Amino acid sequence: MKPYNILISGGGTGGHIYPAIAIANEIKVRFPDANFLFVGAKDKMEMEKIPQAGFEIKGLWISGIQRKQLASNMSFPFKLISSLWRAKKIIDTFKPDVAIGTGGFASGPTLIMANRKGIPTLIQEQNSFPGITNKYLAKKATKICVAYDNLERFFPSSKIIKTGNPVRQDLLKIHTKINESQDFFQIHVSKKTILILGGSLGARKINQLVEANLVFFKKQDVQLIWQCGKLYFEEYKKYDTLENVQVHQFINRMDLAYAASDIIISRAGASSVSELCIIGKPVIFIPSPNVAEDHQTKNAKSIADKHGAILLKEEDLETFPIVFETLLKDKGKQQHLSENIKELALPSATTDIVNEIEKLIKK
Repeated sequence: MKPYNILISGGGTGGHIYPAIAIANEIKVRFPDANFLFVGAKDKMEMEKIPQAGFEIKGLWISGIQRKQLASNMSFPFKLISSLWRAKKIIDTFKPDVAIGTGGFASGPTLIMANRKGIPTLIQEQNSFPGITNKYLAKKATKICVAYDNLERFFPSSKIIKTGNPVRQDLLKIHTKINESQDFFQIHVSKKTILILGGSLGARKINQLVEANLVFFKKQDVQLIWQCGKLYFEEYKKYDTLENVQVHQFINRMDLAYAASDIIISRAGASSVSELCIIGKPVIFIPSPNVAEDHQTKNAKSIADKHGAILLKEEDLETFPIVFETLLKDKGKQQHLSENIKELALPSATTDIVNEIEKLIKK
């Protein structure tokens, strides 16, 4: 029997890229002879991250519609036509047995052309509120794997399977990596460690919040592992010289960062939320309000409503010192949050998604 050809498209942010890599790695375990090809958007981070993970990727000339920069949308029809044509050529050459989309601009043209060729398609929606690409693709998709309830409002209910979001498998045993993480980050065992995450590109408001509270953090006698993001590293790297503060553009060993942390301050992208449920540490979510349909706030609220995390909106950031200090000093509250957020974890998500993919390719 010939090896399966697996086409995967998703990107733009880590929230679309890392689920795609997790799915590919699980497929590779089951079908070691399978061939993989990723399709991404040219000049986006997937063109770097996917090859680093050991997979081939081809790029499309595609970008989304900009709500605030209307002039830049003039080229969108040309980009779409170009990307559809390029996706068709990729599919004709690669001849995939299945096409998988994890969200992002490039997955649109790729899965549209796969559907037209009669190739079974599966989309994986990470958020509680789908993006425009997946809402469109859902009409023709064979299966739709989701992480939240009540998505029948957007997708055909007969196609929906609740699996959760794929996470990196190295996160499932972080409790065994505490000593390794302390050595890796050179942190003081006697101090509480605060992990600050703003997404792969960074979050301006969170970075500004940390900068404004550096003296406050020092008074609390904590140490910071601060991922400020690619867009802001040049601006904030100067604080790396401070005692008990380390500033990172990007953290490649997230398993060790999670293992080292006592409290986590994070955006509420879907992949981050799914990972943090598995990690089970006390979390303060500061969702980005600048995303489609405010879906990060909805993601965070779904956890906070079940007493699994603290939700702090950007408009309420002046209360951060009180919120943080209260949590830091209340060990019972920390334990309560940890226990509740763990109950919301779906650690078998990657396996469950690949089970569905396996059904499609064996048909």
